[in-house]
Amino acid sequence: MADPQSNAPLRADAGAPTSGVIHVRTRVTADFTVISNALAQRRGSAVTVGVAAYISSLPDGAPVSIAALCEHFSEGEILISRALRELEAAGYLERRRERTPTGQVRTRTYFYDVPGGNRAPDGPPKPPRPGKRPALADPAAAPRREAAPAPGPEEPGGPAPALADADPKAVAVLTTLRRVDPRLVLSAQEAARLAPAVAEWLAAGVGPREITELLTARLPDRFRARPASVLAFRLRETPLPVPPPAPLPERGERPAVLPFQTCDGCERAFRAPEPGHCRSCRDHLGEEHLRAAG
Repeated sequence: MADPQSNAPLRADAGAPTSGVIHVRTRVTADFTVISNALAQRRGSAVTVGVAAYISSLPDGAPVSIAALCEHFSEGEILISRALRELEAAGYLERRRERTPTGQVRTRTYFYDVPGGNRAPDGPPKPPRPGKRPALADPAAAPRREAAPAPGPEEPGGPAPALADADPKAVAVLTTLRRVDPRLVLSAQEAARLAPAVAEWLAAGVGPREITELLTARLPDRFRARPASVLAFRLRETPLPVPPPAPLPERGERPAVLPFQTCDGCERAFRAPEPGHCRSCRDHLGEEHLRAAG
């Protein structure tokens, strides 16, 4: 008698996880980049980790300016510059101003696999400094070597305003912009920051339709920053208010309405301060008087 056979699948390996990701490893022998888990698993912005991984994969001498990174990533200048500042504050990125043998000053960027490492980067010697550069383990102690762009809705300079406190008419204008251009999608915080400027335009006498046309006309094909930054730039200058209309004359200055009179000749009604003849009868009497005088 044959042994019994079962069609049931084999029980999963006891060591395999029952949830979460399961890696399928492939050995890569070329075109790969090694980064530390501290960088790959860094908490915070995913843009910062992506920019760091991209810079790590580039060869020496490749451009890593904000403009060059914006050509590769779909994010705008504000998010890219913020990611570079976070990497500089964490010690992965260092920007130095160095003088070339010809006397020109240029900015050289160094990227460290391990933040705060003692390994000297390849390149020209580091120029003398007043003091030793501290390890940038604390983001709060990191110096900023590059002027940050003007703060926009993505980088508030103070406490974020509440959308409930904004002018409802201004918020309505901002929320309807996406009907004209689907790219003009604003968050609640961005709308709250732009609403005061729109309210000033409304107070200056510019209607909602005119504001929409001014904010959506001749927009670039590709935004290098958040749409809210583009709108904030266009709303920066407040238009002049509409001049007030000319005042109407007061009631006392209006001419008095003459009463109706009955013509003594044709008995037609006409307006005159006193009884007498109408204009037609006066003209007829004048012609008869001239004929009699002749």
